[in-house]
Amino acid sequence: MTNSNAPTTFGTTAAGGPGIDGGATGVVQAIHTLDLHADVAALTAELMDIESVSGNERALADAVEEALSKLGHLQVTRNGDSLVARTSLGRAERVILAGHLDTVPLPTTPGSRGTVPSTWDGEVLYGRGATDMKGGVAVQLALAATLREPTKDVTFIFYDHEEVAAAKSGLGRLVRENRELLDADFGILLEPTNGTVEGGCNGTIRFEATTSGVAAHSARAWMGENAIHAAAPILARLAEYQPATITVDGLDYRESLNAVKIHGGTAGNVIPDQCVVEINYRFAPDKTPDQAEAHVRELLNGFEMVRTDAAAGARPGLNAPAAASFVAAVGRAPLPKYGWTDVARLSEMGIPAVNFGPGDALLAHSDNEHVHSDDIRECLAALTRWLS
Repeated sequence: MTNSNAPTTFGTTAAGGPGIDGGATGVVQAIHTLDLHADVAALTAELMDIESVSGNERALADAVEEALSKLGHLQVTRNGDSLVARTSLGRAERVILAGHLDTVPLPTTPGSRGTVPSTWDGEVLYGRGATDMKGGVAVQLALAATLREPTKDVTFIFYDHEEVAAAKSGLGRLVRENRELLDADFGILLEPTNGTVEGGCNGTIRFEATTSGVAAHSARAWMGENAIHAAAPILARLAEYQPATITVDGLDYRESLNAVKIHGGTAGNVIPDQCVVEINYRFAPDKTPDQAEAHVRELLNGFEMVRTDAAAGARPGLNAPAAASFVAAVGRAPLPKYGWTDVARLSEMGIPAVNFGPGDALLAHSDNEHVHSDDIRECLAALTRWLS
């Protein structure tokens, strides 16, 4: 398959809109033209060929806005490098289809196939974003172009800065600044799930556990107290810990609690006077972050700990009226989502949501990132059946 992603030009006077150099100079720049009516796998390749590492989403956001603006049945709103496109048909239900435009950085290993531009090997598409998540974004765009009379009103969300610190999230910015555009009865995040509905997600919380000692020359170790050795009981408790599997609304969420990083010491001949163990707990969505914190503090009672980060999980979202018909359209039994995703943001807004998209999540961010073209087409077909 080939990609004729020829750039065109498109201009606007709105700050931060397409064709604007930095949102201030008014310089019209070339914009890639996307063919939303092409085979959805070919459209995925077009999207992948527009590099959009987090912080560099502008060119892709411009291309998506230019394509959506040609569709007369959608109201399109842009906020920075995020876009919201909505139908207004007066349907009884409204659903969100959401996906992020950014990717993780390109691989640096020579010979890696998870890079830009994309490449084809038969029906398998290789390159950065193949699974996470330009296949899902291509499905969104194809649906936006072809479903002019869906049975439910649809809000398409394309957002920036998902792969970096949560404070930069384009979806978070939309929630703060354009909340009125995001009301819906049900949401689908098109993250890779191998074409299976994955309900909700685990929460995540991080801590730093610190042990202190007394520095001394290592030749006279008895004069000091070794802070790294003092951390041994922390590691022992974590190693012995048996994580739970917790059933929430019919789905079994497997938890995990691990040391993920450790650092301490100043030199090869000095007894260390401080050691920090970084800990990550992935907890089932039956708990709040505060309840998760209490659980970890009980396990590591007696040690100095600081909570450094936390994000609530999301319940499965399968109790929503729209969920049953969607699961039926997919034709596979739902599974839990173990990792954290932005369905948690939708859930926090009171919108039940699930994950559903093409590709294997285990390939995301890898040097071998790829997706089979049929997986993208099947995802599109399932959503088309459901919304038709």
